[in-house]
Amino acid sequence: MRVIFSGNEAVARGAFEAGVTVATGYPGTPSTEILENFISYPGVYGEWAPNEKVALEVGFGASMAGARVLVTMKHVGLNVAADPLLTLSYVGVNGGLVIVTADDPGMHSSQNEQDNRFYARFAKIPLIEPSDSQEAKDFLKEAFLISEKYDTPVLYRLTTRVAHTRSPVSLGEREEAVPLREFKRNIPKYVMLPANARKRHQEVEARREQLATYAESSPLNKIISGDQETGIIASGIAYHYAREVLGDNASYLKLGITYPLPLELLKKFVQKVKRLFVIEELEPFLEEQLKVAGFSVVGKEVFPRTGELNPELVGRGVMGNSPFEIYFRPPGSLPLRPPLMCPGCPHRGVFYVLRKLRAIVTGDIGCYTLGAMPPFEAMDACLCMGASVGASLGMEKARGKDFARKVVAVIGDSTFIHSGLTGLIDLVYNQGTGTVVILDNRTTAMTGHQDHPATGFTLKKVATKKFNFAEVARALGVEHVFEVDPYDLKSLEEVLRSELAREELSVVIASRPCILISREQQFQTIAANPQKCQGCKKCLQLGCPALSFAGDYPVIDENICQNCTLCFQLCPQGAIKVGKEDE
Repeated sequence: MRVIFSGNEAVARGAFEAGVTVATGYPGTPSTEILENFISYPGVYGEWAPNEKVALEVGFGASMAGARVLVTMKHVGLNVAADPLLTLSYVGVNGGLVIVTADDPGMHSSQNEQDNRFYARFAKIPLIEPSDSQEAKDFLKEAFLISEKYDTPVLYRLTTRVAHTRSPVSLGEREEAVPLREFKRNIPKYVMLPANARKRHQEVEARREQLATYAESSPLNKIISGDQETGIIASGIAYHYAREVLGDNASYLKLGITYPLPLELLKKFVQKVKRLFVIEELEPFLEEQLKVAGFSVVGKEVFPRTGELNPELVGRGVMGNSPFEIYFRPPGSLPLRPPLMCPGCPHRGVFYVLRKLRAIVTGDIGCYTLGAMPPFEAMDACLCMGASVGASLGMEKARGKDFARKVVAVIGDSTFIHSGLTGLIDLVYNQGTGTVVILDNRTTAMTGHQDHPATGFTLKKVATKKFNFAEVARALGVEHVFEVDPYDLKSLEEVLRSELAREELSVVIASRPCILISREQQFQTIAANPQKCQGCKKCLQLGCPALSFAGDYPVIDENICQNCTLCFQLCPQGAIKVGKEDE
């Protein structure tokens, strides 16, 4: 049976067919859909973990207990999971364990575009890169065999184009015969005391050599013969770009295993061609290894080191021109559309007040990072998941408590659970006096509304114990904890103004469901009265896409207005009212 799958759907299917029974991860574009699709299959368990480190630790436990396990995350998530990953390389597996890292060349939805292939070399574990949906499914099944045969976790790298592009996939049957492996107590293998770790390190080095030998004959690496004037070494989506441009006018070494490299296979390929190009997105990961091994290759001299590749860039790099230029040049007539908070977004009022109070805001990763955009421009820093809370304490320690009265850390509900919690512990422990605002919209909104411990539901929408921000903050030792409605501008401003003045630590929980999952305001309507408007345009300071000015008076687009009433609360002339003007 053949179906059209995205790469993420194909990975989920591959895990099911491979007999995976446990999958865990943290949502992050472009990896999120893998777990959401995996749990649709019968007889499997899948969960959202609070962060990627916990996900990998759960995966380790399930593997040690004998199950085949899939762990998913986006590229920056592997930084969070790096601590267990590096030691998991020493520990190895019992049931097969594959870690998906979904890299984001071009930073479509990320704060950096790191190349996670280096993590495979750093951890000395095999790296597999599929180039389309069929391979995303098939290679994953091979990855579990490699994991169990060589006693190693496997890093499985997708990029955005492979994860989200849809292409035909031939389905197979689930390997129901894969038994749960026996758990055997093995302290030298599973307990990394220094004496045990030193011995395991020797085994890791021996395993690396065995994997290099395997890569020489693996079906995941193959030579595709064509014109021998030009040779192409590529993996992932870069291989398809090269094929699209060059077709049979080149020969290819297509690598499915990109660490460790099959050097003998490479020598065999190099002998067949006159010119040799290495085509890869982002860093010269393959190119550097080949040059160290003595191969003469052309790579980043002609291909960009930043952003996504495409057929036009590949054509220009190899041939000096490209037949695809016209197809990949964006039309010049399209207007630029900067990202905006949604109409009715509960974060909008918070950033309006923070700007009004001239607060110095340390921000975090989520929809609310848009608070840095006009008209608010109410965010002064954003580093990584969970960093806002620690950064606020750092500013206080550098510049004193008077300065801290201006500093507010803002962090989303899912992000707070991910890694903001430890920052708050640090604030309490090291006597911080700033203000932390938890923007609780009761979902992981930016990645598509995934549940987390504070929503009260699991990945499968089963009701569970609900994390309570206020109770946790008080339990950690925060004495001043407030819960406010971000749609109530007056109360919100009063609380924030008061807590910024206080020389003690405060936590303010601005709680209101994401407008895309809640329509509880729909019974209201908002209307503008041109006769009362004096043209002050104060309402435009909210940056709401539903509100504009036609000449000298405001116009509210009823098609997208979510009736949050913020503009109504802000209008000093009462020109905006709840309910239609004739009501």
